[in-house]
Amino acid sequence: MIDDLVARLTLRPSDAAAAGELASAALDAEAEEAALPLVTAAAERHRDNGRLWQWTGLLHRALGEHDKALPAFNAAAKAAPSDASIAQGRAQVALEAGLDAVGLFDAAITLAPANGDLLLGRAAARVAAGDPPRAMAEIEALLAQHPGWYPGHDRLIQLRWMMGDRDRATELVERTIAAHPGDLTLWRILLTALVNAGRHDAVLDAVRRGRAALGEQLTFTANEAIALSETGAVAEADRLFALLTRADDLSVAVRHVRHLLRTRRIDAALPIIDRWASPQGDRRGMWPYAAIAWRLAGDPRAAWLEDDPAFVRVIDLADHLPDLDRLAHVLRGLHRARGEHLDQSVRGGTQTDGPLFSRIEPEIRALRAAILDAVASHIAQLPDPDPRHPLRAYGRPARPRFAGSWSVRLTGEGHHANHVHPAGLISSAFYLTVPDAVRDGGTDGWLTLGSPQAELGLSIEPTRTIEPRPGRLVLFPSTMWHGTRPFRDGERLTVAFDIALPLR
Repeated sequence: MIDDLVARLTLRPSDAAAAGELASAALDAEAEEAALPLVTAAAERHRDNGRLWQWTGLLHRALGEHDKALPAFNAAAKAAPSDASIAQGRAQVALEAGLDAVGLFDAAITLAPANGDLLLGRAAARVAAGDPPRAMAEIEALLAQHPGWYPGHDRLIQLRWMMGDRDRATELVERTIAAHPGDLTLWRILLTALVNAGRHDAVLDAVRRGRAALGEQLTFTANEAIALSETGAVAEADRLFALLTRADDLSVAVRHVRHLLRTRRIDAALPIIDRWASPQGDRRGMWPYAAIAWRLAGDPRAAWLEDDPAFVRVIDLADHLPDLDRLAHVLRGLHRARGEHLDQSVRGGTQTDGPLFSRIEPEIRALRAAILDAVASHIAQLPDPDPRHPLRAYGRPARPRFAGSWSVRLTGEGHHANHVHPAGLISSAFYLTVPDAVRDGGTDGWLTLGSPQAELGLSIEPTRTIEPRPGRLVLFPSTMWHGTRPFRDGERLTVAFDIALPLR
């Protein structure tokens, strides 16, 4: 289809309809580079066609070229100033690029006042501009008018947690539930937040209250099983997981496997793992537990899954980058939160919000370019494809794409809890500054690979530990457990990213 549209537009460069169809198809097929010159040329021929400039901006955005997407969206807005979707795209691209986008979101909201994505975008823009209190106040005011705005509840919980107001993180959703006890989605939002916060006693209390309001629900049974398992109530958790086997749900299966591994019942976990572990995107969450179970069982598939030396790469990029101190200064200015995200691995530090590599600061663009080259080199040396393997099933994608990018700043006693990023293909750590202990020759603050979450209670040593150094990039499979050792003094400033799963 892409080739046909390219041929059609090549023959008829002024065909605006064909240009729009090509842009849409290219975005769906991740073929933006093939479409962009033709769509841009069509927009230049039809300078008053706001939609073509919008397509041009969207193609640049998909390629991470926000510096080029911005003028395209400006041209789109000039051509179609009352188009709400163009106004929204312009505001979103400006936010992702690292510009002050509050005014652009305000303008877009006047065109589409009931658009929840715009309202959340304005909140993100306020946080980026250094005004989280107003962002939270606006979301709370909107929720008072629209208590069923579920994404608003999620975002308010996350913002309060990040800004250090943890005791009040779930306060509003609790009040809303009290007024609307029959809304199961509100209970799901509350329970998810409590599980992510590790407040398992509160989970059990919420389940009890939810059942009183709505009766038995899969959501309540699953979260009760999770909380009982995490608190060591083995027999009660066993009974509930036995009931939940009929649910045929991956998230339940992962939690069941966690429970079995925690209680050292490896043989019982293996059939569940064999059923669910797959390179498919929606089943990748089982692979980290397969790695643990197969190692504990002495299964040779453990080596097939993670032990190939080519899977982990250490690359020193310092000579390929401008002043690291300047880059570190830019990154520190982006750390506006007062604490970690609710559902992330950071302990004793902060993490930036939004896609870091979409920003247009020259220091960040230079880092992005160097990292893309390093990732492409890493992918080129991976072993031959294997359709069963979570890393090798995708072959060697020619053009890596970022699924997410961020910076983490840890200080005294800070660390990453062991975790995974199964939605990605390759994960990473790039070091700007390292703790004092590392400079003194110690191993505090080092990256560890292969050790599972401490909450599982399994004494599994890392398969590899890696020393952080300024300018060093480490790449490893996203399904591999990774974390860091705590350190006493100093700063550990990093950039991290996930490479997206390619289309298959």
